[in-house]
Amino acid sequence: MTLPDTDKRLQQRFQQLVQEHMGHSHNTAAGPRILPGDASAFAATQAAWRFYRNKRLALPKLAQPLLNCARQSAAESCQRYALVVHDWSNLDYKTHASKKDRIVLGNAEEIGYELRSALLVSDDQGEPLAPLCQDLRAAAGVYSTRQARVQSNQSCLDELAPVLSYVDQLGLGFPTVHIIDREADSVAHYRQWHAAGHRFLVRADAERTVQYEQQDRTLPEVIAELARRQAFTEVRAVAWHGQPARQWVAETEVTLDRPARLNRTVAGKKKRIIVPGPPITLRLIISRIYDAQGNLLAEWLLLTNVSAEVTAAEIALWYYWRWRIESFFKLLKGAGQHVEEWQQETAAAVARRLLVASMACVLIWQLARSPAPEASRLRSLLIRLSGRQMKRGQEFTEPALLAGMWVLLAMLEILQQHEVAELQHLGQFALAGSKSQDTS
Repeated sequence: MTLPDTDKRLQQRFQQLVQEHMGHSHNTAAGPRILPGDASAFAATQAAWRFYRNKRLALPKLAQPLLNCARQSAAESCQRYALVVHDWSNLDYKTHASKKDRIVLGNAEEIGYELRSALLVSDDQGEPLAPLCQDLRAAAGVYSTRQARVQSNQSCLDELAPVLSYVDQLGLGFPTVHIIDREADSVAHYRQWHAAGHRFLVRADAERTVQYEQQDRTLPEVIAELARRQAFTEVRAVAWHGQPARQWVAETEVTLDRPARLNRTVAGKKKRIIVPGPPITLRLIISRIYDAQGNLLAEWLLLTNVSAEVTAAEIALWYYWRWRIESFFKLLKGAGQHVEEWQQETAAAVARRLLVASMACVLIWQLARSPAPEASRLRSLLIRLSGRQMKRGQEFTEPALLAGMWVLLAMLEILQQHEVAELQHLGQFALAGSKSQDTS
């Protein structure tokens, strides 16, 4: 957890900030929870303010500890492929008038920044490992861990091509597979990514028309034909919103041969441009989730160019793990870091702090998946310190580990400054109603 080419003071400040983010924040607390060290809370806040405004800390440099963790974690947790989940999340700052570089994200009331993330996930157990790329879109452009300079803004889909190329060149030790939700269902982009050699797995729109067995068919028609042929196979038990369920899959090949339709702005006007291209043949994998009574709970239509050496059942499981990035956003927002309450006044400062908070999340993920006996004991201790109650049969949650970790780190700081006997005396004093018990 070291920054490259930085002095000792910045190294120490970075490590201190990561530790302070290893705690569960609150929506009424704008800053991290300051550990009870020798420095005052005001001094710690000022030091953090200077760190996040330090222009020498370019985002690619600040992201290096995350990438180092990603490479190490991939070697330990991946089997054949490195799964990379891509998604976007709006950061709501509509009440933060001090942030002058906010942008409108949807309607006029949605104001803030747009976070674009690529998260490394294990192909073995689906654990989140580390964010590989973080882009933050604001008024000046896109602040990215890929380049030190602010980039001009492109649509989320158009921005994926350089992100995919960047991730594929990180040297993770395994071929990458990029997993993206239905927003990425675009023929033009499939052709672009496939031609560039990127492996992808995308959830398709049910309205899409494809060529199937030399006929133009809609995807629902293809699925109905597969069901008629009894092509669906039960593959595994899964959990659906905490309830037991079963997963069934079917597979076939389809060809996308129609021209692409791209939304573009030409001379200030939005237009739909028709772009012809070569046919592209992809695997269509249908994943269905049923409850114990046989009711259909969910259906995913997946298009991929991953080779057939990976089974349809495994592809369906990979997409099932896509929700890990939603859990990451949840940790950053309401279940851990409360990013939408941060008071930094620029997107550049928010982007730097995002990388610090992400490092704290990565350390918690490492603890969560560690098989070491010490890790099991530490997880148990942190849950006790967090004061959280776990569901029956659940050992821990990442937010609870964060909450307990801060208590542990604070305890260690206090023990460096006070004797145990003194702390026991002060505790007894407090429990006695703050009345002195000294009778001498």
